[in-house]
Amino acid sequence: MASKVTTKSRGDEAEGRALAYLQAQGLELVERNYRVARGPSARGAEVDLIMRDKDGTLVFVEVRQRSSADHGGAAASIGRGKQQRCIRGARHYLLQLNPWPPCRFDVVAIDGDALEWIVAAFDTSA
Repeated sequence: MASKVTTKSRGDEAEGRALAYLQAQGLELVERNYRVARGPSARGAEVDLIMRDKDGTLVFVEVRQRSSADHGGAAASIGRGKQQRCIRGARHYLLQLNPWPPCRFDVVAIDGDALEWIVAAFDTSA
């Protein structure tokens, strides 16, 4: 019996593709699918990939996939709410570190077969 293709399986595949691409560019995986649960005093937060760049910068990566670039494509689908969830996840993750390393927020946008890595796609003022 063939396995059913789900949104989660497509997302996992896109994250795997993004991870392989970033590693080929010299980044090192720190953590994958970092999640902060929703609770009475906290809204949910998530970071798809946490990577370390060659210069020591901690890179929080949002991966988005769309079947095509129609309607703005994958990069355009990362709105303010998604940015805020990623920022909250990064802040939560950084609470474990002392001192904080330099950080940035990147996006890997996958439209069909095309992959685009957007370095410093947004910042904490989002």
